Amino acid sequence: MKKILILAVCSLVLSFSCKTDRSTQEKEASSPKEITILEKVANAHGYDNWKDIANIKFTFNVDRDSSHFERTWSWNTKTHTVIMTTRQDTISYNRKAVDSTTASTDGGFVNDKFWLLAPFQLVWDQNNFSYEHTEQIEAPISKQKMHKLTTVYANEGGYTPGDAYDYYFGDDYIIKEWAFRKANQKEPNMVTTWEEYKKLSGLNISTMHKRPDTDFSLYFTGVEVKQ
Repeated sequence: MKKILILAVCSLVLSFSCKTDRSTQEKEASSPKEITILEKVANAHGYDNWKDIANIKFTFNVDRDSSHFERTWSWNTKTHTVIMTTRQDTISYNRKAVDSTTASTDGGFVNDKFWLLAPFQLVWDQNNFSYEHTEQIEAPISKQKMHKLTTVYANEGGYTPGDAYDYYFGDDYIIKEWAFRKANQKEPNMVTTWEEYKKLSGLNISTMHKRPDTDFSLYFTGVEVKQ
């Protein structure tokens, strides 16, 4: 009789445990995963649509005083093929096979792509930096109170190890200004606006960046996004 009673109790415990497990699993499945501030900023700029993008082409321009610099990139996101075109040359390479002959070109691509798609880099690079999010911080250019998201890259690897970026944005998570601080120094090396946004195939891209303290504009022309 005692043995039967013990078995009955065990059956009840197992039954309750199974129901609890199912209930917990159902609750977890029905509860939406809380996204990080990195994902919120990226998604506000169309990151959810990036998976559908097959090719992106753009011309990176810099005007400083009376000088002008430009180079055009075509990036096949599926095959990882990149083509750089300048007035002097055309170079094609694959980002999965960068070597000593293409490292310099790839460094230029990484720089220009970062300016174009920095909100997406917050997700792509999230394992390579630490970050801090604060609210009601005075933005350096507009002097308006905004969110501030600071990312500090690891000291090893990449093209700019140890560098820091401060992103400033409103409650809509759209970046309005940012600051670059080399080697995470206290004072910024460069502060620019983020403006003239364009929506292309679901991506929300800032095409103009200006410095308030000098005659400097970094901007994008000929931006084409194909699915």
